[in-house]
Amino acid sequence: MKKLLAAGLLMLAPTVFFNDSRVFALEGVIGIHDPSTIAFCDGKYYTYGTGGTSLVSDDGWIWRRGTPLPRRGLAPDVIRIGDSYFLYIAANSGPTKAAINLLTNKTLDPNSPDYKWEEGGVVASSDGVEDCNAIDPGVFLDPVTKRLWLTYGSYFGYIRLVELDPKTGKRLDPNEKPRNIAINGEASIMIYHDGWYYLLLTHGSCCRGADSGYNIRAGRSKKVMGPFIDNMGVDMLRGGGRFFAGSAGRVIGPGHFGLFDLGDGVQRFSLHYEADLDRGGASVLDIRPLLWKDGWPVAGENPQAGTYQFESLRTGTALELAVEGFPVGGRPVRRPPPPAGPDAAGNTTVPPGTGGGLFAGIGRPIPDQDAAEVSKKWPTGSVDVRMANYLCQAQQKWTIEPAAGAGGYLGAPYFKITVAGTTRTLAAAENGELTALPEFTGGPEQLWRFDRLADGSWRIMPKAIPGLNRPLALSAVGSSFATLAGFDPMSEKQRWLIKMP
Repeated sequence: MKKLLAAGLLMLAPTVFFNDSRVFALEGVIGIHDPSTIAFCDGKYYTYGTGGTSLVSDDGWIWRRGTPLPRRGLAPDVIRIGDSYFLYIAANSGPTKAAINLLTNKTLDPNSPDYKWEEGGVVASSDGVEDCNAIDPGVFLDPVTKRLWLTYGSYFGYIRLVELDPKTGKRLDPNEKPRNIAINGEASIMIYHDGWYYLLLTHGSCCRGADSGYNIRAGRSKKVMGPFIDNMGVDMLRGGGRFFAGSAGRVIGPGHFGLFDLGDGVQRFSLHYEADLDRGGASVLDIRPLLWKDGWPVAGENPQAGTYQFESLRTGTALELAVEGFPVGGRPVRRPPPPAGPDAAGNTTVPPGTGGGLFAGIGRPIPDQDAAEVSKKWPTGSVDVRMANYLCQAQQKWTIEPAAGAGGYLGAPYFKITVAGTTRTLAAAENGELTALPEFTGGPEQLWRFDRLADGSWRIMPKAIPGLNRPLALSAVGSSFATLAGFDPMSEKQRWLIKMP
């Protein structure tokens, strides 16, 4: 958040599918500006924003207003280390005169007897003269060295880096000079991936609603202190930054990246949009999948409703209802050539390549297979599910749509999966097997979550499995058999491509 605009705000009361990240916004109360990285505490998700506002969620999908912070500063960030939560929040006292304060707590749950925010003092500041504006803190625990770092700054000067004490959250050496690592950005934060340190910055104008130009860019370095270089070889100290996320659809101005790692190669990132046009132009929270390609972070997309084919990344075969298939357009038969007709010059000809025979086709487009018609031949009751070569047949097309009132998980609702054009519902069965039930009843074994993996493929998991108390994922054992199995991030068995049929 830019300093001058932020000061004014403080004066106010607080290829594959799924290509539209905003088809499903988070539910509940999601209005927030400059949200912190999402933190998980005692079964709930928390995030904090400018003005000391907070949001809380039981499942990561439906959010509500939380307990405000004791400070009403700018753009807080929060991290858990050991049994403590360290929260950093900026305070203004002039155009570029600011200080970042530390708050500590044993818990984020206001109902806990241990809930108490304690002041930890200033960890970084700017005097209003130097080329830095000490706002927008981003905290980072190095997974390799276990050292704790803080980046901060805005367009009014440099983005800077200081080291913190991971035991106390305070400045490790207050006399050590901060290091300049970038310029021309704000809302900085660092993450680590596969031997590289990545610095993500928010570029563009903020705090102007639907006229905001916020977008997120990245650079990387082999060292936590930089230099951070973009994909074109430009140092972020010279204004470099590889594009990561920008405005799209009816949301404008993404900013304030925050990483949430679910393990097993599943990562998501939080952010806010300066304006959500479907919510009256309000600044709102969003959560999206984080992908990786060629060594760079990629902003993934969330699920959307529609009809798709599920293709195993391992076998190339498709998930289908285990029924007798019928070729689309009927079985090929030997046909006579089409009648001759006039060409553009008025001469009577037969178009080349349209002679008769077994491979001539029917001479017109073949419509999609009608599920209502072919399903009359399918068995009643529950039917097995299997894998087969994709042939565009009705039993191979699946409709995905949010299950009303079923809640969700971090960033998305639970979905029901039905054979397109029917009520036959994909469900987890006992002992980790799969079945298709005649109707959707809303049971947890019929609710599915979609997790985007780093390579862009998907992990598909039921909410619950009858008789089992551990998570399992949809798995292609071979070219013709599908089941549920423990997710192996090193295997392709549980990775799926979900495509338009």
